[in-house]
Amino acid sequence: MDEAASKKIKMTGSILITGASSGIGRALAFEFSRRGYSLGLCARRLELLESLRDELAGENQVAISRLDVAELESVPEVLHKLTDELGGVKIVIANSGVGERSFPGEGTFHLDRKVIEINLLGAMATIDAGAEMLKKQGGGQIVGISSVAGFRGLSGTPAYSASKAALSTYMEGIRNHLKQHKIAVTVLNPGFIDTPINSHRSSRPFLISAKKGARLMADMIEKKVWSSTVPVWPWAFITEIMRQLPERLWYKINV
Repeated sequence: MDEAASKKIKMTGSILITGASSGIGRALAFEFSRRGYSLGLCARRLELLESLRDELAGENQVAISRLDVAELESVPEVLHKLTDELGGVKIVIANSGVGERSFPGEGTFHLDRKVIEINLLGAMATIDAGAEMLKKQGGGQIVGISSVAGFRGLSGTPAYSASKAALSTYMEGIRNHLKQHKIAVTVLNPGFIDTPINSHRSSRPFLISAKKGARLMADMIEKKVWSSTVPVWPWAFITEIMRQLPERLWYKINV
């Protein structure tokens, strides 16, 4: 590696991304690689990570490891391994997520449990392990990928809405503590971004590409914003209306 590339990586640092094999995580990997970051990527599907690593081949270091964040005990081990390979980490992005359509009393509780285990508990395990590492390093940033679906309970995906609402609330709750350790906390709430998690839907209003979504998110992460919808317009306006609607009116339109 030449001196210019070495200085670029030193300046930008390293990022860990969970759920990096597809969707937003994959798009973020390309975007941050373009910006000069070294990457620690993990996901359940190792073969997709290996392919992604090959596509990202260049002057920036890319370390990969298989990780199912629902296997909570394995999260610290994998994140520490990737951090050691990278020689430290600057930003930890808890991105792993799934969406399942499930309703009470229909024999699909196992799907709800899967959503909570991955979207909430897996994210919390990632944040916990990331915070431990960043405290030892003297600071950094933790990012949680939540969703506009967490602003109100959506009738089509109630467990998904619950998992994202809980994640956003949890991250809001840890901000003051982590600030004492020079760790910034960023919560991003994407609207419809063109990824496999929502590709089955017949309606995806205000849809943007994964590439554009990743660029907007990377800008926000680098600015260390506390919380934002992605994109800001129109979702900041829409989610504010969602929050203000009376319960009975929300009930009538939430079908």
